[in-house]
Amino acid sequence: MDDNLKRQLFQWNEQLIEVNQYAHEQFVDKTHSEGYEMDFYGTVKPFADKVLVLVDNWRPLVREWIKSEQLKYIYTKQADDTYDNLTIVSVTCFQKDTRRRRFLETIKSIDYVLQAIREQLSDN
Repeated sequence: MDDNLKRQLFQWNEQLIEVNQYAHEQFVDKTHSEGYEMDFYGTVKPFADKVLVLVDNWRPLVREWIKSEQLKYIYTKQADDTYDNLTIVSVTCFQKDTRRRRFLETIKSIDYVLQAIREQLSDN
């Protein structure tokens, strides 16, 4: 994989780290606050659409990078699971009935993979 694609992957990855942090903050600080009302078309859909665009751009690059670099600790399955998890949390972070423990564990899982990718890309 050439350096331009690696730089692009790094940028997408950084944006996904920010999105994951936003989803965490939304869930912990806002969704469970008293009087919170979910605005589907004003907040949820635009955020979920933004995340979908990001992960749709990120996944093919990260899969290509993993295959070309033959990394020891990052696998395509993790990238695919992270893709799925990000699309899920982009919606569930706004829902009061989301199970707290499961949501937070999913956020941690996403963060672990994205941080590992960040470290590997920074080392190269």
